[in-house]
Amino acid sequence: MRVEANRDSPDTVYVYLAPPKDGAIAPESAAGPEAEPAEKSAPKVAKIERKEAEHSPVVQKMRGTGRKVESFRFNPNEASLEELQRLGFSEKQAQSIINYRLKGGRFHRASDFAKSYVVADSVFERLEPFIDIPKLDINTADSAAFDALPGIGPWFAAKMVEYRSSLGGYGSTRQLMDIYRFDEERYEGIEDLIYCGNPATLPLWTMDEQALGKHPAIRNSRTARSIVLWRSTMPREKWTLDELLAAGVVDEGQYTKLSRCLIAPAGADDAPE
Repeated sequence: MRVEANRDSPDTVYVYLAPPKDGAIAPESAAGPEAEPAEKSAPKVAKIERKEAEHSPVVQKMRGTGRKVESFRFNPNEASLEELQRLGFSEKQAQSIINYRLKGGRFHRASDFAKSYVVADSVFERLEPFIDIPKLDINTADSAAFDALPGIGPWFAAKMVEYRSSLGGYGSTRQLMDIYRFDEERYEGIEDLIYCGNPATLPLWTMDEQALGKHPAIRNSRTARSIVLWRSTMPREKWTLDELLAAGVVDEGQYTKLSRCLIAPAGADDAPE
């Protein structure tokens, strides 16, 4: 087909400016005979005409077999062979994308899809607005889903599930950094891929001493007792994390972990009498 195309005669395309359809000259206006005719001042219209050349039978046959290309929302991790072909990929290209997924490959971001060798730049530019890769809810994901995130692996995946259980549910995605060795760099690598659905709140201002002492952000019976005593002596308007830190009730590490929790606001009935 390439050889046939190279020795085939190209079509000729003519592009020119044409006057408006009502190109009649307007009568002289009140301004006098020097007034410019309407056809000279009216904008002209660009027109394109194609003159078909004579093509060889092979080329003529191929010109009539073009596929209709569609653009619609799709998840490259789940799109079927038929859907990928509708998006403009050949059967071979579509199968290559599916084979990549079958071998454990995953497109975490739209930019990952662009890196596939079967996705041309022009194709990605057309499809990018339609790529829909759902984010992962850290409050419902299992260890396998966490493991599939870049830079996580099975050890961190298990710890993420374990820590969620001890918390009773994540209140924010930043609580992942409370996990041992889960640093900010690792968090930033997945921050745009996750979200915290139905976030759990921490009733810090109403929890009893025992519950406070067992919470992962505190894990200290002495601190728990100090929080309860502090609440009983301080006015309601002072009940903030900053005040707890300033009073020495919590240390820097506990303050950081508590600040990542979604703390339920204290009601008027929670204040001491």
